[in-house]
Amino acid sequence: MRPTEPPPRFVVCVKNKDYPASLELRKLYQVVADPAAAKHHQLRVIDESGEDYLYPEEYFVPVQLPEAAEKAVLRAANLASSK
Repeated sequence: MRPTEPPPRFVVCVKNKDYPASLELRKLYQVVADPAAAKHHQLRVIDESGEDYLYPEEYFVPVQLPEAAEKAVLRAANLASSK
């Protein structure tokens, strides 16, 4: 992470109506900063496709991970994306 980038944010999916193939209930997702989407009550998350897409913000609950867990999740995501 570069010093000017915001820290990673994570959310848990609590609803997946209309998106069952893209979002898994109770799964942790990384949020990609998108101020324009936030104005429309949407979040940009990296979904099951491995790409970032917009979803209604009410489908998620924000979570704060301990630093060690956050590093492990990001490391795992980088390993998965390099396959």
